[in-house]
Amino acid sequence: MHRFSTAVDLRNHLSVARPSQKIGFVPTMGALHEGHIRLIEKAKQENDIVVSSIFVNPIQFNNPDDLSRYPRTLEEDCQKLEAAGCDVVFAPSADEMYPEPPTLRLNFGELETIMEGAFRPGHFNGVGLVVGKLFNIVQPNRAYFGQKDLQQVAVVRRLIRDLSFPVELIRCPTIREADGLAMSSRNRNLTPDQRIEAVTLFKALTLAQNLLTEGQSAAQTKEAVIDVFSSNPNFRLEYIDVVNADTMQPVEEVLAPGQTAICLAAHLGQVRLIDNLVF
Repeated sequence: MHRFSTAVDLRNHLSVARPSQKIGFVPTMGALHEGHIRLIEKAKQENDIVVSSIFVNPIQFNNPDDLSRYPRTLEEDCQKLEAAGCDVVFAPSADEMYPEPPTLRLNFGELETIMEGAFRPGHFNGVGLVVGKLFNIVQPNRAYFGQKDLQQVAVVRRLIRDLSFPVELIRCPTIREADGLAMSSRNRNLTPDQRIEAVTLFKALTLAQNLLTEGQSAAQTKEAVIDVFSSNPNFRLEYIDVVNADTMQPVEEVLAPGQTAICLAAHLGQVRLIDNLVF
């Protein structure tokens, strides 16, 4: 496995392979778990070369404490990537990615006003800028993102469309622990007791899916989920929404199979967790 920290070295390496080989790209912020490894494995199946980036992107954090707490495990991550069959790792510094503070601002329209966009102002501008830079540096044929960050997938889809990136976006299923908790790098910050409680998110999503499929309205379903979190003082529910799985816009009833998504975010202690179910 090759490892690079500068864009010029990575570009030079990939330029040799690019004319005849397909490149699959898995961008990450490190602290890798099985969900990331599944992305690498899928990319390996569908491409000749797999590139993964490890970069904790400072401009997508609207909370400085959240940025400082984000786990950084570069050497361990590289070992996991190599074992999974990754061919190239790009692990730049913040100075490499942003030699000057970026002044460009991206606006993703209605995606900025709901769910993650509403509660994390500026977040998707930071996501869009770093993904756009990484696409320009790596120039992949396909890019792989996990469904757990469903709204982020919608943002990247719009970035690809509006800026005409020649990249195929692949959305991959959320990987869960045995008890249903969505795998996340942030789970490392949970205490043992919080880790047990964290499965409440998946239970609430499952309840919501059952209520919707039984004919309950979106409003009734959201009230039921709010009640679940209100009964547990260790949680602070940030949002619960029923949306179109592609556009992220709110819906009032179940859509065609695979088009409805229930999305939520909640704080458990100092850890912010997000999850969703698509059905």
